[in-house]
Amino acid sequence: MQRFLSIIGPLPFMALAIVVAGLALGAAVFVYQHLFAGPLSEMSTWLVYPATGLALATSYFAYGLSLLVIAPALNFLLGGRLKPYRGSAVSLTALRWYVHCTMTLVVRYSFLEFVTPSPFAQLYYRLMGMKIGRNVTINSTAIADPSLIEMEDNATIGGSASILAHYAQGGYLVIAPVRICNGATIGLRAVVMGGVEVGAKAKVLASSFVLPNTKIPPGETWAGIPAQKIELARNQPAAEAADLS
Repeated sequence: MQRFLSIIGPLPFMALAIVVAGLALGAAVFVYQHLFAGPLSEMSTWLVYPATGLALATSYFAYGLSLLVIAPALNFLLGGRLKPYRGSAVSLTALRWYVHCTMTLVVRYSFLEFVTPSPFAQLYYRLMGMKIGRNVTINSTAIADPSLIEMEDNATIGGSASILAHYAQGGYLVIAPVRICNGATIGLRAVVMGGVEVGAKAKVLASSFVLPNTKIPPGETWAGIPAQKIELARNQPAAEAADLS
């Protein structure tokens, strides 16, 4: 029975992913048929192939930009906005998390890389419930559970950094908010887990791993696996050491 449930358990969320992607693909089909199908049928053979390629690429971006709005809308309608939680991964309460994950992963793996970093990516995260201040930089698509993540003014997430507002502990699923305070910096390929707070102007250096529920005080620099406070040499600027590009 357990094996059977493990097989059929993902099916509703696969169906949900199909619905989200299908609705966005509908926008792509509309663009292709109404903007390109007629002109393409009248082109000579040597022009039709590159023109068709450009038409398909344009339609793909119509799909992606539509997806940035459709996924958050369905997430909202289906109750995918998250609240802190600790309990079984198989429960009615945990269903919110599965819905939220589905809406996040479909967008991340089919389009989000093309618009990160850009205002389009930030718009998507805001619509998913992420709190984003002014002058924020998000240079990564590895953002899980955005509705429980807060970035204050001037905060930065470096390239390929991972922010996850969840983790497993003692057989339980734990969903806990992440807060990146004013002017804080998360370095290249760093990992920040659920329950973490990075204080104002603090820095997590490249490839570091911040354990769940860690509180990094304002202005400190942390590095390592697991991340701990370090003291940088005076002639080594912290921004350079963070390696954020």
